[in-house]
Amino acid sequence: MSHAYFDGQTDDQRPLLLLVNLGTPEAANPSAVRRYLAEFLHDYRVVDLTRWLWCPILHFAILPLRSSKVARNYARVWTERGSPLAVHSQALAEAVARELPEVRVRLAMRYGRPAVAEVLRAAAAEGLHRIVVLPLYPQYSASTSGSVFDAVARALLRWRRVPALRFIADYHREPDWLAAVADSIRSHRQREGAGELVLFSFHGLPQRFIAAGDPYQAQCLAGAQAIAEQLGLDAGQWRVSFQSRFGREPWLMPYTDQTLVELARSGTRRVDVVCPGFAVDCIETLDEIAHENARLFVENGGERLTYIPCLNDRAEHARVLAGLARRELAGWAN
Repeated sequence: MSHAYFDGQTDDQRPLLLLVNLGTPEAANPSAVRRYLAEFLHDYRVVDLTRWLWCPILHFAILPLRSSKVARNYARVWTERGSPLAVHSQALAEAVARELPEVRVRLAMRYGRPAVAEVLRAAAAEGLHRIVVLPLYPQYSASTSGSVFDAVARALLRWRRVPALRFIADYHREPDWLAAVADSIRSHRQREGAGELVLFSFHGLPQRFIAAGDPYQAQCLAGAQAIAEQLGLDAGQWRVSFQSRFGREPWLMPYTDQTLVELARSGTRRVDVVCPGFAVDCIETLDEIAHENARLFVENGGERLTYIPCLNDRAEHARVLAGLARRELAGWAN
């Protein structure tokens, strides 16, 4: 790390916008997946069990048993350029940078690479000491955006010159984001044909997280309702569910897979699924929804599950994030 930065000899007046996404393994093989899962599942914000209890379970049961299976899931969606999450996140960061020529825009991952600490070290070497952190999670949860804040704070712990810092906790009520998601759904349904129902599927959380005060569920429901209203959907034309549950304790309900089985068995022939909790497409959308849950829906009597992609690096998505940043950057940009 450049000590000139801390001595005040290097001083870049441009602010830094740090976009942070969840992260991804570096390869679709068991060893890379195991490293990634170990880092992810060691985060106390994600699994808050006592360490002496959790670590043996993680290292002697979960990682040996799950790494190969999860690697096969990644392999189904892996591209020539790498992980979809990494590819789409980088493309989105570049699109945001084009919207903000007066700002340095950098991408970091909460788990895996480029790590938050690594990107901040590079920022220090460039003399950047005004930073806006924007986690790529529209809805706040302690296990996502809260964990990003932890990572940033840890990275800055030994800095002599702590930067001016602003943190965008969520943007689930941002009008331009709601409009962008609604427009994406509308155009996809016009192009591909509309299903009988739109299912808003969000990543799940343990119910006790919500009981402890996490606002995530309320933000998911509020955002879905606002999007449904913009689409002009009646109450019977849309539903909310929660996916990706892990472990045996109760998670947010209704579960996406069970909801799709119920819909198929009750006579729904075609359903459109959208995942507004994800900024870009990833294994949870491309494999869990578009592959596994699509098959489950058909196996139980449905005709077609249409997955509507995330906003990814669409121009309107980049403009939304740039607008959020501009608001936080007021008075900083030169």
